[in-house]
Amino acid sequence: MPTVALSAYIASFERSPLAPWAASEPWDVTIQSEQIVRRLLATSDLSAFVVTAEVAAHRTAVVEPGAVLKGPLILGPDCFIAAGAYLRGGCWVAERCTFGPGAELKSSFVFAGTKLAHFNFVGDSILGADVNLEAGSIICNHRNERADQEILVRIGDALRGTGCRKFGALVGDRSRVGANAVIAPGALLAAGTVIPRASLRDEEAPGGRAA
Repeated sequence: MPTVALSAYIASFERSPLAPWAASEPWDVTIQSEQIVRRLLATSDLSAFVVTAEVAAHRTAVVEPGAVLKGPLILGPDCFIAAGAYLRGGCWVAERCTFGPGAELKSSFVFAGTKLAHFNFVGDSILGADVNLEAGSIICNHRNERADQEILVRIGDALRGTGCRKFGALVGDRSRVGANAVIAPGALLAAGTVIPRASLRDEEAPGGRAA
């Protein structure tokens, strides 16, 4: 059994195309993001999508000139990708998601109605439904400040290793991340979490609170 139940953070996880990975740890999902998205590209009904070079964009999605979409990528219905947005590294995006100017998504999975306002970075993460990241907020994915760069996550009162060097966050449904906030690698944010503007959320800090 996984130590982190994905469905406890994201209610629709087990009803989504990602259901085969519902019993995985979140970092084990993100670390194989390219393989997972390629499998979905090969096994999904893409008749309503335009598929070019491992990028499947639903016909109702709006992608402005100047946006960069790199495969493997699945972009769901009624999404909006602004000029200057950058999606790469194996990403799956559900319906009605928004990526504003300068928003970057790397090796991540994003559920319905989630928005990266503008000038955001989200790396190696899973974002639930109706999550909102205000301008300039960042989800970091790499611990470059210490020699041992394994990502740690907080389970209860203890930190445990993930065995990987890149993992950003698992962000539960309806969470809100304020402008210019920074979420350090290894965050597990319950549904409805609110991160204040211009704050740091670091699970390695004492008590796992903002530092």
